[in-house]
Amino acid sequence: MTTQATTVPAYAAPAAKAPLERTTIPRRAVGEHDVLIEIKYAGICHSDIHQARDGWGEGLFPMVPGHEIAGIVTETGPGVTGFAVGDRVGVGCMVDSCRVCDNCRAGLQQHCADGSVMTYNALDKNGEPTYGGYSTHIVVDEAFTVRIPDGLSLDVAAPLLCAGITVYSPLRHWNAGPGLKVAVVGLGGLGHMAVKIANALGAEVTVLSQSLRKKDDGLSLGARHYYATSDDATFEALAGTFDLIISTVSAPLPLDRFLGLLKTDGTMVNVGAPEEPVSLNLFSLIGGRRALAGSTIGGIAETQEMLDFCAEHGLGAEIELIRADQVNEAYERVLRSDVRYRFVIDTATI
Repeated sequence: MTTQATTVPAYAAPAAKAPLERTTIPRRAVGEHDVLIEIKYAGICHSDIHQARDGWGEGLFPMVPGHEIAGIVTETGPGVTGFAVGDRVGVGCMVDSCRVCDNCRAGLQQHCADGSVMTYNALDKNGEPTYGGYSTHIVVDEAFTVRIPDGLSLDVAAPLLCAGITVYSPLRHWNAGPGLKVAVVGLGGLGHMAVKIANALGAEVTVLSQSLRKKDDGLSLGARHYYATSDDATFEALAGTFDLIISTVSAPLPLDRFLGLLKTDGTMVNVGAPEEPVSLNLFSLIGGRRALAGSTIGGIAETQEMLDFCAEHGLGAEIELIRADQVNEAYERVLRSDVRYRFVIDTATI
């Protein structure tokens, strides 16, 4: 790899709903403020599956998913000041933004008024498609690159670039900490990190899952309580209990039932994104002055803050490392909730 544009191996979906297959993709030349990253590990996020299968709308194909990227800097542009060859770095869900709107100036690049440039399934400022982390290398502006602390191994750090920041951001925004009761709906890739982080912040954590199948895991990850939402008694016993509910599931929920679990002035935050619309009786909000909110990833500074926090507290993702040629099988297993708790691709196998 040099300062010239080149092609690199990758795994891509050639069309919507098609199995991913090995191919090659272009990577741009290393520009003034770019870093070239040799990708070591790439996490598999449920959103990869949604997008590769057109679940959230029409995608750009061929599509190389992957926005949980951990690797090593192998080249820097002449204007790069924050990184050097050999640095351990990560790339999350976005690789650019307008940088001048109010949100960007406030460090909220994820809410860029012009729309952030996503790491894959998007067009960059030159109109070229972006390709994600299921590949051996990526070129990224240093402003959208974060440093992975030495206290985190790259394989367990990769999922933090989406799963970690997606739950850290709302937990911080709604002030999860000592004295607050936080419920996490769903114990999957997002949910297991929400439990770890909320516990490390000092909150009293409860897991709300469809069954008690993962109860031992949830308690070992830091939850104090674990309830099955398939049991109607759960909603009776926990009515008016929580200050904050973080829903991590990507299927429609009976929102009115879950809102009933909030205290007065409590908030339910959705970070999972179902493909289908959901219904709501507004009396569930009016009563108790409750709030229903949504949250996405954090900005670049907050993502770095999250990584530093996770390193300080020893919070890596629970992962199953796979070869690149197992990605299609992994997608099916994610849909069956058959992973504890994040698949990570060893990109050396691409």
